[in-house]
Amino acid sequence: MSSMNSLGSPRPLHAEWTKLRTLLSSWLLLTATVVLTVGMGAATTAAVDTHDCLTAAACHEDTVKLSLTGVWLGQATALILGVLSMGAEYGTGTIRTTLIAMPARRRMLMAKATTLSAVTAVAGAAAIVTSLWLARLILPTNGFKPSTGYPLPTLTDGPTLRAAAGSVLCLMLVTLLGLALATLLRDTSGAITLGLGLLYIVPFMANALASPTWQHRLQRWAPMPAGLSIQATKNLERLAIGPWPGLGVLAAYVAGLLVAGAVLLGARDA
Repeated sequence: MSSMNSLGSPRPLHAEWTKLRTLLSSWLLLTATVVLTVGMGAATTAAVDTHDCLTAAACHEDTVKLSLTGVWLGQATALILGVLSMGAEYGTGTIRTTLIAMPARRRMLMAKATTLSAVTAVAGAAAIVTSLWLARLILPTNGFKPSTGYPLPTLTDGPTLRAAAGSVLCLMLVTLLGLALATLLRDTSGAITLGLGLLYIVPFMANALASPTWQHRLQRWAPMPAGLSIQATKNLERLAIGPWPGLGVLAAYVAGLLVAGAVLLGARDA
């Protein structure tokens, strides 16, 4: 019975959910994640049309990936949400109260990760479904319609469903990346800076490098270029890494950092 209580007690989850839902910043960041993801996706979709091509079919545009472009921006607020869930406690000193109430540190970290994953999944799903819905409205006005070889995005299509589900998983993993970095560094600004560097500077380097070999390596093994390959539904053979293996690379980074954070959380003083 004691073993079951130590592993299965809902108390840590309830405590973390209470902290998360009572903070205005949590709701603002979740709302921002949805708004930024949907807004950028709609703007990008509206900015591309078939007038730039000789024929609509000649555009070879991945309209599903195009409609999900907003994840690239929404991931920033998802990262910050993850960082603040732990970094704010270190910044205010309330981490000591948390650890007194929940001395099983790794279980506390797992409860944070579970709660963050759940709320990000809901926000991410809302953002992705809305982005695809808006794309169905916008794409035909720009010449991307079934009659020109571009079926409208629908979740009943396997590649589209994979891209949509994978985009939600990307947002969840980025939130957990923020949690892991804050646990390791115990510093909010440092974790946000490092996290944003991984999300944006590394992909920029991958595109800016003059060496095709190193471009390919970074696109294949850096967390975000690899992770966002899950959104591709066309020309998969041109990707540096396949959709699911790419998402696996991002998941491996996050899992490794979370494990390292859990080890350090249990080994050092609050």
